[in-house]
Amino acid sequence: MAVDELQAIIQRCQVLEEADFKGEDFNLFQVAGQKCLEDGYAAQLLEVIQNEKNKVIIKNMGWNLICPLVRCILVYKQEDDKREHCLKILDQLSQLCNPKELFLGLLEQIEQTSGEQVCQTVMLLLQPLQTVLLKLQNKKAYSVGLSLAMIMNQLTPLPVPYTKQQIQEDKLGLCQCCNAVVDFAKPFVNEVVKNMEKSSEYNDMELKEELLKFCMKSLKYPLLTAQLEQLEGIEEHPFRRFATEIIDILWNIRELIPLVVLGHKGKSPHWENEEFADIERKNSADSLACLSYLVFVQHFELFFLTYHTTVLVKVMTLCPMEHLRKKSLNILQLFIDKFEAEGKYTLFRCLLKTSNHAGVEGYIIKNIKDQIHLSLTKACDNIWFTGHHLISLLDLVLLLPEGAETDLLQNSDRIMASLNLLRYLVIKDCESDNQTGVWTMLAKIEQNFLKPLHVGLNMSKAHYEAEIKNKKENKRGYSKTICSVTVSGEKMPAMTTEMQLQVLHSALFTFDLIESVLARVEELIEVKIKGGMDENS
Repeated sequence: MAVDELQAIIQRCQVLEEADFKGEDFNLFQVAGQKCLEDGYAAQLLEVIQNEKNKVIIKNMGWNLICPLVRCILVYKQEDDKREHCLKILDQLSQLCNPKELFLGLLEQIEQTSGEQVCQTVMLLLQPLQTVLLKLQNKKAYSVGLSLAMIMNQLTPLPVPYTKQQIQEDKLGLCQCCNAVVDFAKPFVNEVVKNMEKSSEYNDMELKEELLKFCMKSLKYPLLTAQLEQLEGIEEHPFRRFATEIIDILWNIRELIPLVVLGHKGKSPHWENEEFADIERKNSADSLACLSYLVFVQHFELFFLTYHTTVLVKVMTLCPMEHLRKKSLNILQLFIDKFEAEGKYTLFRCLLKTSNHAGVEGYIIKNIKDQIHLSLTKACDNIWFTGHHLISLLDLVLLLPEGAETDLLQNSDRIMASLNLLRYLVIKDCESDNQTGVWTMLAKIEQNFLKPLHVGLNMSKAHYEAEIKNKKENKRGYSKTICSVTVSGEKMPAMTTEMQLQVLHSALFTFDLIESVLARVEELIEVKIKGGMDENS
């Protein structure tokens, strides 16, 4: 029996040191594991992998199961329990296996797939591949670039759906796959953005270059030949969404302006073969032509308006003169008011992604709430601040930027605005109507926003209460303690212990305020859900 064979190999390897594993052990483990999968014993194989005693064995040998595992997942039907067990095995392997070995195993599977299984295989392996890449310490940029290049090379031969029917059917899964690849790239985009924020002289350009290459390839395929006009009956056009995401990446890594205005990208490879150099120039020209079309003809991201609002935001947040800061805020609101619903929607998305200032984000979230209110109270149907468009916008609003470890004091303006928006949505939109889509994404909101906010509040309050206790104890020992503070490189007046305690108590008050609104929101959600259940019973 396959499971008995596997157990025999596991028991033999359990007594060996990691360095003593031999090629024969790897082969026997692979054969036995494959047989378990093919004979329908995925549940038993999962138990073996989850057993803590087998951790070292799985770390070294588990990657060998990727090939038979993918094959079985693609064969099983969606509702089959065996498929679910196989998916859990894949997730476990991504957590437990040696990252370098697993990375090569996953890439090999993507490289070997072909035809109708390309998109299925890519979408299946994107999550474990992302998990592994995030663990890599050495050659991360190279590995990310290799992954994106391999994926795009596999997708490129597939025909791009063009007609409305083809896009809706998405027979090969290309529409869905392209957007999944963009989501796969987002953590690496965020890494580049964070590094650039830390230093204006960001020198580690490798990861940025790899992301730029991915964007240029995406502009040539599928976007150069894709149908990008709004189509009646298609709520969210997959290629329009993909185009928006690609432009967002270019903006975030600070390459959009050079590409659109100056018409060039970063470093180009040096080709000794002139034929290869010509191909590179042709591909680059095609990509730039597509980008220009998206920006100037299709008006994706209202690019130049994103540029002017960036200047306004800088004045609002950095100018030392208060009257100019207030004036720039008034100008921003006038600017927002000039747009119709679609323009406001796009502008809000841009500002939420680029302002990097909690106060500005809080102000934008208040504007979003006002637009939702207009949409819910007016007779006319506003698609931009209800339904799937609003859900996409709420994804940017109802989350903590750094999870439970977010600096709640620094982000208090944004958090309070987000909670007030959520409270409004829960009160105004019934679960049965669900015009805003908030009830559809409730589980996601709880996972990405409410739960980490609870944890963050507990940690923050404990930290500040401990600080207050320390300050009071130190105060008993010293008559006067002075603390100096530096803000934006400028030394501020010294703070006495009394002043420091006042600041700490003020922080605790802010946390209590956030906690109070959070409790009210959760209470409203519970009441609405209970009311809906009573109506249905």
